[in-house]
Amino acid sequence: MIRRLLIANRGEIAVRIARAAREAGIVPLGVYSDADAHAYHLGFMDDAARLGPAPARESYLDVERVLRAARELRADAVHPGYGFLSERAHFARAVTDAGLIFVGPTADAIEAMGDKTEAKRRAREHGVPVVPGYDGDDQSAERLEREAAGIGRPVLIKASAGGGGRGMRIVAGDTDFGEALAAAKREALAAFGDERVLLEKYLTRPRHIEFQIIADAQGNTVHLGERECSIQRRHQKVIEEAPSSALTPELRARMGEAAVRAARSVGYVNAGTVEFLLSEDGSFYFLEMNARLQVEHPVTELVHGVDLVRLQLDVANGLPLPFSGDDVATRGWAFEARINAEDPANDFLPAIGTISRWEPPGEPGLRLDAGVGAGSEVTIYYDSMLAKLIAYAPDRAAAIERLRAGLDAFRIDGVRTNLPLLRRIVRDDAFRSGDTTTAFLGERAAFLASPAGGEPGGAALLAIVAALADPRAWRIGRVGIPVVLDGVERTLRAVGSRTNGENAWHLEGDVAGDFVVETAGDRVTVRDERGERTGGRARVDAGGVEVLFDGATYRFDFAPPPSLETAGVERGPKGDGTVTAPMPGKIVSVAVKTGDTVAERDLLIVLEAMKMEHRIEAARGGTVKNVAVAAGALVAGGATLLDIE
Repeated sequence: MIRRLLIANRGEIAVRIARAAREAGIVPLGVYSDADAHAYHLGFMDDAARLGPAPARESYLDVERVLRAARELRADAVHPGYGFLSERAHFARAVTDAGLIFVGPTADAIEAMGDKTEAKRRAREHGVPVVPGYDGDDQSAERLEREAAGIGRPVLIKASAGGGGRGMRIVAGDTDFGEALAAAKREALAAFGDERVLLEKYLTRPRHIEFQIIADAQGNTVHLGERECSIQRRHQKVIEEAPSSALTPELRARMGEAAVRAARSVGYVNAGTVEFLLSEDGSFYFLEMNARLQVEHPVTELVHGVDLVRLQLDVANGLPLPFSGDDVATRGWAFEARINAEDPANDFLPAIGTISRWEPPGEPGLRLDAGVGAGSEVTIYYDSMLAKLIAYAPDRAAAIERLRAGLDAFRIDGVRTNLPLLRRIVRDDAFRSGDTTTAFLGERAAFLASPAGGEPGGAALLAIVAALADPRAWRIGRVGIPVVLDGVERTLRAVGSRTNGENAWHLEGDVAGDFVVETAGDRVTVRDERGERTGGRARVDAGGVEVLFDGATYRFDFAPPPSLETAGVERGPKGDGTVTAPMPGKIVSVAVKTGDTVAERDLLIVLEAMKMEHRIEAARGGTVKNVAVAAGALVAGGATLLDIE
């Protein structure tokens, strides 16, 4: 029986597993890299061991270092969580070869289902429909391009050995297949140590439906219903729900039976997920099987009243499942929103920094699985997910309202997050009606950047008075205080002066008039000279003001102060031709050299940060004057990469 469990992971999943282990009377043991020496998850462990330097390849992905930590901490079992080594067959085999219990499927099952080509073959053999495509052994660029032409565009290039959106590229009509193939192979090799890919016909508006599987060593395999994960960015899920509003009882039964057959095709044991694409005509296709716990497992736990991590531990201990398929019943509805450190308006560019404020909601019906807290540092080395907010209610509409209220109440300062986007999603009519597909965000480009119409006057007023009234602000006097705020749609300029009335301000500039301001925490109420009221929430941080007004969120950044070097200098909208790194990271490849002529949107550099590759493209045409970096270089945010003249 497991007594001491090494959790070979970090962040919110390490915390989640530690809690389940402690409830089961098992001692939770942690690991950390140098970047995580003071990480949030370590506070939930009885003991922890250092793995190595910050890069994942030298710490969380190093099998020998993880096994050494297990020996040092006297663990008798290892739980891999998800990501990192969770779907590496050689890791599962190394754990069992070391005499430890691996909390997960067998190495053979991971090998079979982790290889998407083999998984599709087995699914076909067991009567599970698969997406048309190519999964042959010939991996030459010529053969792959020829097969892609036969499949027809759009076609999806997918890493054979991985998941989570890594090593995936969509090749549409105007996409260069060779460039997309090279990028997918490069990312697959970096993430999974295997550059093989497969090709699939890309379905443009399917739903992403997955079934939770749990199986014991006695031969019992059960599915715990479905989750819908259609709202995605970069092939990674944003909001998930259980059950799906798209499935009838008959369709649910057929898909569930197919999921069980797929799991049995590899003799699967422990928790896993079988993923399908559901087309608009009701046809469904096997996508892949994730041989591990899923990020979105909490929604299944809430609607089925189970603890999946506890079940994993029981199965690993050799115990049979305490229920059969006939006992499975759905109750209520649940949603999960992934809270990420990223900027949706800037192509979901990951954000880094130190969290200065972390105030999660406390409303009933909400669960928070978090991997950070106030003071946590968000670095470039790992995934951008900070936490998951899960809402549960008796029906779908009530669950959406609970999620909306929770997202509105969540307060995070110090690092940019996707909270504004999540708040817009839960207010979207299509989302609320259940009309969601994998194209949901792609069809809402303007929706990603900012609410339609830009920042309304009420939001602008709240932002300015919040900045003026902030008690943390340092003031020389209370007269003639300038405020300059950059919104998405416009720049606000105003000068504020305190008047004789209590909490009274006189404003001049883009927002003008006499106002009485009342604040209570982040609630702000403003009344003008006619007594008309404007109210909402405003959070002031070191970078600017975030305003929640009329159900939408608006961000206003403090404009940079003028300097002697730039005073009086007019700059064009596209800068001076210097291309800088948008954030710290590693240069994967440089696509140009000094003297090359480039056009607007041409690829210049590929930068890797937070486990994802980011394309840096030319903002305007010109000639490359000089290249300041080379492949493999580590660069700081804002570092000069090259110049275009």
